[in-house]
Amino acid sequence: MIAAETPFRPPAPVPRRTAPDMFDFLAALRANPLTTWTEDHFEHLILAGEGALGRITIVHDPAAIRHVLVDNAANYRKDDLQRRVLAPGLGNGLLTAEGEEWRLQRRTLAPLFAPRHAAGFVPAMIAAAERLVRRWRRRDGRTLDVALEMTRVTLDVLERTIFTTGLKRDPDALGRAITRYFEALGPLDPLDLFGMPEWLPRIGRWRARPALRFFEEVVGELIDTRRALLARAEPSSNDLLTLLLQASDPETGRGLTDVEVRANIVTFIGAGHETTANALTWSLYLLSRAPAAWARIEAEVDAVMPDGVLAPEALSRLVFTKAVVEEAMRLYPPVPYMSRAALGEDRIGNLKIPRGSMVTIAPWVLHRHRRLWDEPDAFVPERFLPERRDGIDRFAYLPFGAGPRVCIGASFSLQEAVIVLASAVRAARFTLLAGHEVMPVHRVTLRPGGGLPMTLRLRAAGSRARPVPAELSSSCGTSRG
Repeated sequence: MIAAETPFRPPAPVPRRTAPDMFDFLAALRANPLTTWTEDHFEHLILAGEGALGRITIVHDPAAIRHVLVDNAANYRKDDLQRRVLAPGLGNGLLTAEGEEWRLQRRTLAPLFAPRHAAGFVPAMIAAAERLVRRWRRRDGRTLDVALEMTRVTLDVLERTIFTTGLKRDPDALGRAITRYFEALGPLDPLDLFGMPEWLPRIGRWRARPALRFFEEVVGELIDTRRALLARAEPSSNDLLTLLLQASDPETGRGLTDVEVRANIVTFIGAGHETTANALTWSLYLLSRAPAAWARIEAEVDAVMPDGVLAPEALSRLVFTKAVVEEAMRLYPPVPYMSRAALGEDRIGNLKIPRGSMVTIAPWVLHRHRRLWDEPDAFVPERFLPERRDGIDRFAYLPFGAGPRVCIGASFSLQEAVIVLASAVRAARFTLLAGHEVMPVHRVTLRPGGGLPMTLRLRAAGSRARPVPAELSSSCGTSRG
């Protein structure tokens, strides 16, 4: 056993005993791709065979993952299916670009996320978390959608770090647009699955059009206003938007085009905000069902934030808080699935990888693989504490990917999540609305289907760690639901 108490096993689709047939597979992809995985995927480290997309090799062996994402990364590019799903909304930004265009953008953007810049964003993140807590003071005893609350606070962080002169639009409207975008494009369209021509209409893209137009208008206004300020040499914030507009490739001196700036801002708003909001949502849900973990994190944040205020220099002391976030991203990874197309023939161990075939790595499966993790389906944040962190293989845990295409904003996102979670736990406790069933749904990212309604109870000002309420203790169980 990893922990002294029986750990909470959070909800997840039960793996299938056998692989679905073609029609069942397509229906499952539309409803929730998490339901397509079988028992074999969680038992075997490498599986290969013919599928709807041709030859597919499913890889969950850490050494093989390292080979694909690092050692021979030049032989593997993002496959066409991912680009067909993501590019309509995110454009040709860092997440979807390939080849030299990607390398240029990566070299240009990397300095923006250097440690000195990330540290500079801590006060803005703390301010956004404090604003969230102030809003909750008027909502004691109410039931809130925690998923929406986390969307609001992460958008507030973006407004304070990327576009500090303001959105000029309702942040909640932007949050709703982001939700509509992922809900519309999340279900895989059979036309994309089978590589049909781009000119054939997709229902999801049609449904996503209003959200995409809204993104374009918001980002266009931001860029035009900031460019005008810079052209007039007027004072402007040295935020990420200004840094993007003034960035240049350290090798060539070339700056980003307006199209590239727009694509990357949309990527930061959509993909960047979404993954952090989901990590926070799942963290609060998991804590609400694990009394011992909740008591431990409360004790930590009370010690670090005795007056309810987080000092930037105290961030490193939130050790268990960070472990909770990391465990939440293990159980509910921000990106549950990634795939690569082999540019040339390769070998993974004794297995031949044909040119043009697909290699799939699914963090959803990898993070719960029975041959890689002790108690893989249980919420055990202690496994990520410093004294045990070294026992986790780097390529068995991929919340932000790995290799040259590792998420450029990983440090930014994790830092933000720890700050917001600590402030939330210091301020309040949450109880899941009675009767609400939680189930993760794969919609590009991993969301709780139907949101996460929870009742908020404020903690007394200046309170120290106290016993967890009976209603919270009784909610801890071991069932999948």
